[in-house]
Amino acid sequence: MNEDKHQQTTHFGFQEVPVEEKSGRVAEVFHSVASKYDIMNDLMSMGIHRLWKRFAIELSGVRRGQRVLDLAGGTGDLATRFASMVGADGLVVLSDINSSMLAEGRRRLLDDGHAGNVEYVLADAQKLPFPDNHFDCISIAFGLRNVTDKDAALREMQRVLKPGGRALVLEFSRPVTPGLKPVYDFYSFKVLPLMGKLVANDADSYRYLAESIRMHPDQATLRDMMQSAGFVEVDYHNLTGGIVALHRGFKA
Repeated sequence: MNEDKHQQTTHFGFQEVPVEEKSGRVAEVFHSVASKYDIMNDLMSMGIHRLWKRFAIELSGVRRGQRVLDLAGGTGDLATRFASMVGADGLVVLSDINSSMLAEGRRRLLDDGHAGNVEYVLADAQKLPFPDNHFDCISIAFGLRNVTDKDAALREMQRVLKPGGRALVLEFSRPVTPGLKPVYDFYSFKVLPLMGKLVANDADSYRYLAESIRMHPDQATLRDMMQSAGFVEVDYHNLTGGIVALHRGFKA
């Protein structure tokens, strides 16, 4: 592959596709799975995703009156918690590039009684429609791996974060516990697509999700990417043997 061609292509799961096609393909996946997303999350992780998100919430440092951006916020798991934490004087912006996912999140938060302190923004993480130094905390949970230009998204997160604010990236990563990888691989590539077919009638989307996890940078690489984007004091915490990692960085 020559350099020019390489610059014009990117990964969609294990496939190599033109850069301009990836966002549309990812959109199709999440339009397809939106209505079953919460059910599938519980089934796929056996409910453990709730503990991963709770850990992220605990490290967020969010307080009453603050402004929080939940990027790729999907059906609003984190945004719901943040809305309770910031109170009536604070603001949570639930943002997603996918209209179906954003609609599910909006419905869920309204059902939970969060109307006055939550806004909903359809936005691309690579080009955020917010001013510089605007948010006290930014989270992105299980969304960064679907972004075409991850470095651009991290730079945008750093730009709109206030000095002293923190960014949280919760994402699937690389297993570090001995013996875990083959079990995890079998589960990802055999069980998940079957589960997707039985529950959501969509094996292909869940096969893509498993593949996209394998193409995502490992823990140390993502830490380095956050540092290159301008974050300081970047650290990460392995969860469930490294299947998931929470990265945290601050804006100086």
